Parts: sequence; structure tokens; C-alpha cells
Amino acid sequence: MLQAGAAFCGARLASAQDQPTFSTEVKVVNVLATVRNKTGTLVGNLEKDDFSLSEDARPQTIRYFQHESNLPLILGLMVDTSGSQVKVLDQERAASLRFLDRVFRENIDHAFIMQFDTSEQMRQPLTGSIKKLDDAMAYVDSETMRQLRMQGGGGTLLYDAVARASTEIMKRQTGRKALIVLSDGVDFGSEASVNDSIEAAQRADTLIYSILYSDPGAYGIFGGDHDGRRVLQRMSEDSGGSFFEVTKKQTVDSMFAILEEELRNQYSLGYVSDKPVTLSEFRAIQLTAHQKGLQVQARKRYWAQR
Repeated sequence: MLQAGAAFCGARLASAQDQPTFSTEVKVVNVLATVRNKTGTLVGNLEKDDFSLSEDARPQTIRYFQHESNLPLILGLMVDTSGSQVKVLDQERAASLRFLDRVFRENIDHAFIMQFDTSEQMRQPLTGSIKKLDDAMAYVDSETMRQLRMQGGGGTLLYDAVARASTEIMKRQTGRKALIVLSDGVDFGSEASVNDSIEAAQRADTLIYSILYSDPGAYGIFGGDHDGRRVLQRMSEDSGGSFFEVTKKQTVDSMFAILEEELRNQYSLGYVSDKPVTLSEFRAIQLTAHQKGLQVQARKRYWAQR
């Protein structure tokens, strides 16, 4: 889960041995990664020399490395409250609360809650208070029939919500940043495209963790996922996060448990690009493990800001 890409000025990154401080001229690209073996088990015993990293196909030197689990988290909980989610919303709310209660560290981690349907509503701005988050979750709810009639029908502004959260909130923050999207992946009415939403997250160095939770009967006799699964998979893969799907055998709580495990078992790598930034652009990153059979989860590119 390459959270990567962030180019920091004046960054301070810790290696296992020391904590060097850089001048404002040095731009460090910070990469967060998760590694699994063939069975899907997290691998947490790798060292710096076990990885290779390249930028736009040019090999880079990994200067800073740490197996990190205690860095502060900045989370955005994004809940789809459109009509198609009415029957699963109670389970989503309850599981979200249990997840926050387990993972969130008061005044160390920070989180916000945003719901989206025909509009995007910030239910709780970024806070370090678990009580405020718990209280706000009670107000995450679907639109009433009266509201829908007044607006001329329903909608699901998934892409707009992700783009807004990335641009207006996450881009201003530093640290381990992730959006957790609970949705069936169907978008109706957004001005932004799926590409726009992914690029916004990449520019903000933010991972997207998607949890596909759908009501099979929400779309009548036609059924189908309306490409929602593929949309959420792409959002997660391109940003460096993970995709989960709730099924009869895999509950939303079990998906959150896996997500929690991933957040606590990440590798933090840093490098300084061999190519100075003369033009703001996206640059491709490829992080691999030397050992056969290991899968490295990391974002594919970062925004190099001039």
C-alpha cells in the first residue's frame, strides 16, 4: 500500500538507527507498503535490502526504512447513504463504530466522517476525539422520501465525495492518510469522474480502502453491480490501498479487522529522486520484494510537485 508518493519538503523520516533531519531543499518521497505471502498472510520481517524501488523505470536508492506500526493515522470514513444502501446502513454504522473504538488513539490519530448520496455532507470534521466521532455516527443516515422528492430523485456522488475529501482535507495533512469507503461502488450524478477522484487521492498522498457492501435487491430485477466492484477495486489498487467485499461468509466486521491489521503492519520507505522536479507531474513508482512469492501492495505513482 504504497502510500506513497508524498514529496515532503523539510521532511523528517526515521530509519531504524537514526532520525536524520533534512534541509528545505531536499524532497523526500515517502512510501508505505504492505507485504503478503502466497497464502495472504502479512509478512513483517523484511529489511531494507529485501526491496527494490524504481521511479519511471529508473532504479532508486532506498535511504530510509522502518517497519512502522505506530505512526499517527489520519482517516476519513466515507459512508454511502444513498437509497441502495438503506438495508445495510445499520450494519455499516455499527461496524464503523467498533472499528474506530479499536483502532483510534485519542489525540494521536485524527479522523472525519463524511456521508454521500445526492450531496456530500461532513458529519464530523477532522478531530482527535473518539466521542465526537461516535456521536456523529448516529447522524449518518439516508435521505427521507420528502428530501428525495424535493431534489427530484436520488443520487450517489461517490466520485465527488472522494475528490472533495482528498482535495479539501487530506491534501492539507501529513502522515499516514487513508479514506475508508463503504459503498456498492455505484455513482449517479457526480461532476467528477472516477479518474478525477483517483488523481485527487494520489495528489493528496492518500490511500483508498474500499469495502464493497451491497444489497442484492437494491436495483430490482436487473440486479448486477453496475461496475461498482470494478470501480472500487480500481480506486484501491491505483491509490495503494486495499479492496474488500462483504459476503455472507465475510462480515463487515471481519473486513474491518483485516484493514486494522494492515494499518498496523506497514513498511515505511523513503528516497530522494535522482531526477529534480522541473515540471509538476505524476511519476510512476514500482516497489518489489526480492523474495519470490511475496506481493507488495503499494501505490503506482505519486505527484511530484515543483
